[in-house]
Amino acid sequence: MMIDGLARILVFQGIGEVISKFVFPLVPGPVIGLVLLLAYLAWRGGVPEGVELVSAAFMRYLGVLFVPAAVGVVLFWPHLQRQALAIIVALVVSAVATVAASALIAKLLSRGGSDAP
Repeated sequence: MMIDGLARILVFQGIGEVISKFVFPLVPGPVIGLVLLLAYLAWRGGVPEGVELVSAAFMRYLGVLFVPAAVGVVLFWPHLQRQALAIIVALVVSAVATVAASALIAKLLSRGGSDAP
């Protein structure tokens, strides 16, 4: 059952990689594969047992995936200190832009729903 779920997840990731390579080169393949998997699960109307088992196992060990990032921070700490101002400015500007874009989208979507009875 787990093999079936893992195979489905990997198939969608592979399809996403192919689409990313030839159609949308700026979007990562795993992101496209995840969106396709989500669309498939919505179309199907539920999550197969095998996919649920594999995803639960992935989620259980998700913290392990952050270890390489932490090692990178420790390894490049002197570079990060030298570039601290640029990093802080980039983080603040991107956070403000994200909040503004989210507010604009929410406003546009709520405007379209106000016509309903």
